[in-house]
Amino acid sequence: MPAASTTLRMLAVSVIASLTVTGCQALDDAGRAIGRSDLVNDLAARLDRALELTYSADYQLPGGQTASIAQAQQPARSAYTYPGGRLTVTDEATTRCETTGARTTCTLEAPPAPNSKPSVAVFTEAKRRGLVTPPVVVGMLTEAALDPDAVITQSDTTVAGRHATCVDVRQAAGNFTACVTTEGALGSFTGQVDGKPVELALSRYRETVDQTAFDLPPGAGVVDRRTADS
Repeated sequence: MPAASTTLRMLAVSVIASLTVTGCQALDDAGRAIGRSDLVNDLAARLDRALELTYSADYQLPGGQTASIAQAQQPARSAYTYPGGRLTVTDEATTRCETTGARTTCTLEAPPAPNSKPSVAVFTEAKRRGLVTPPVVVGMLTEAALDPDAVITQSDTTVAGRHATCVDVRQAAGNFTACVTTEGALGSFTGQVDGKPVELALSRYRETVDQTAFDLPPGAGVVDRRTADS
């Protein structure tokens, strides 16, 4: 996905240029402090690599609920499954599925423009249901990097057997902690999202994807709005 990668690099360069003079925050017990430019550089590089990966990630949510992310290439496509629904993004459609009782209804909308990534708004429902997607975390971290009063500290951990780098953000807009694996997958997240507490942790990571992850759920009702969107 060349255009997405270029966009991320441009974002990183833009933020780094505006934050060069800010330096690093003071050390505290949460870990070593990092420069905001370092944060954006690391995040952009990991996400850049992750865009080119095929992987499946399962997550544990509060109350015993689960969620998952599946991503594959050639063609690029992704699926985000969360309690009560699923979002699938392919070059054919952006599909939102909602399950109420025993009935599932899927709405097909226009896909992202060629060679581009879906907007953060696409992930609103997943976020509301407790699955904070990587694009949402990228936005939150970038906003924190732009906040001159934010204290951002870094630490390392292991999540589901994978090494991960964690950033702990303390700011007026809301505190949160996010961990990203070496591969670029979201390892864990704890914090406030749109005023709502959210918590998730990676429970399993695989470098393969079940191809049925991108199919419509069996028996789902389908509403096709792609013509109306074009």
